[in-house]
Amino acid sequence: MAEWFEKSFGQDYLLVYKHRDLQGAYEEVHRMMDWLELPEGARVLDLCCGMGRHSMALHDFGFQVTGVDLSEVLLAEAKKLDRKGEVRWIRGDMRSVPLTEQFDAVVNLFTSFGYFTEPSDNERVLREIQRLLKPEGRFIIDYLNPSYVAAHLVPHSVRTEGGITIDERRRIEDGFVRKTIVLQDEKNREERVYDEQVRLIDRETFLQMLSRAGLAADAVYGGYDASPYEPDDSQRMIFVGRREA
Repeated sequence: MAEWFEKSFGQDYLLVYKHRDLQGAYEEVHRMMDWLELPEGARVLDLCCGMGRHSMALHDFGFQVTGVDLSEVLLAEAKKLDRKGEVRWIRGDMRSVPLTEQFDAVVNLFTSFGYFTEPSDNERVLREIQRLLKPEGRFIIDYLNPSYVAAHLVPHSVRTEGGITIDERRRIEDGFVRKTIVLQDEKNREERVYDEQVRLIDRETFLQMLSRAGLAADAVYGGYDASPYEPDDSQRMIFVGRREA
């Protein structure tokens, strides 16, 4: 049976998440520049690059960028965005990245972590980040804040995009935040259903996972404004650190 993300990150994903824009990505990368402290020309891996918004912004800020994603659909969109072919795009699973070289930094953004049912698979991702980093190489993992999600979850929402009704139902169960997305295409009289899930991992557990993988967090921020992480108030949980020597 295919994993949920093999189905969900297809053509309909572009419709459901069309509101994500390049300007937001540039603002986030501008903050990352301060956190990464890398010279111009440094080699950066965008792990789970999706449609390439952050990869292109990282390139425009002067880095040599490689974007990796499992979705052929999202990589195709990234290549459209990259009109001059300035970023290297590679299809691959974040649990076993098809690269052998090491990078000055690895970034994993917009909650592209915690997808897997087995906790050991999430730890495999962290070990891959460690493997792909040069000694003392930097990493950023931009993850959701489980406490904030639990307190502010919107159980149900409905909207319309391009003549298609998007019905989203969200719940917390078995240690995951889960979403079921139902698309009603009235023109074709068709219904399409997708599932998404992200494991809820608290700060201390995440730090322990990083340590086991040979990664050390230097800071945990609550957002791209560099505010300190607050369990009750922060919308994000952004880990910034390095590969241990």
